[in-house]
Amino acid sequence: MNRVDEADVWLFSYGTLRQPEVQLAIFGRGLEGQADVLPGYALSPLQINDPGVIATSGTSQHTIARETGDPLDEVPGIVFRITQAELSAADAYETADYKRVTVRLRSGIEAFIYVNAA
Repeated sequence: MNRVDEADVWLFSYGTLRQPEVQLAIFGRGLEGQADVLPGYALSPLQINDPGVIATSGTSQHTIARETGDPLDEVPGIVFRITQAELSAADAYETADYKRVTVRLRSGIEAFIYVNAA
């Protein structure tokens, strides 16, 4: 994306949305992003059962971010600038185990992220 549209949003990924093959399948293009960190969260393993997600990501073993409230806990990842349509495509890709929330990253960027829905 060469220009930043006011409708564009930030999406932070710590998992499969960083994979080029997943980006191509979901967004129809590779994304360019920058490294960032999500404080106050930790990752846990998650077994995915959705055949479509497994086919796209190449694995049933995913991770999920869980809020810990401890500022020393951190989740490294990449923040991407995407369109609203691409955010909707990401919503469709994520399973019911995840919910989308807004967080503030260490850089100060306010971004969407998929975290534990429970």
